[in-house]
Amino acid sequence: MPFVSPLPIDQIYVPAKRAKTLEAVKVEALAEDILENGQQVPIRVREGKGRYVLIEGLHRLEALRALGEETVDGFVVHARLH
Repeated sequence: MPFVSPLPIDQIYVPAKRAKTLEAVKVEALAEDILENGQQVPIRVREGKGRYVLIEGLHRLEALRALGEETVDGFVVHARLH
């Protein structure tokens, strides 16, 4: 089972293809929920070239960024090469 750890938001790279799916309304709603309840679900990232690459959790990441947070709870997973 992967270990959840706080990850520095400024070290997480969001691939352009994934960034295109961002919906401001979702980010705003999640930010409000995180303010009330904290981050409930960790994001998923993989390690890549001195930074982390986002796999899952774009809206959670952006909501925390909008709230001025410096870290996000996340799983670092090992990417499988196909």
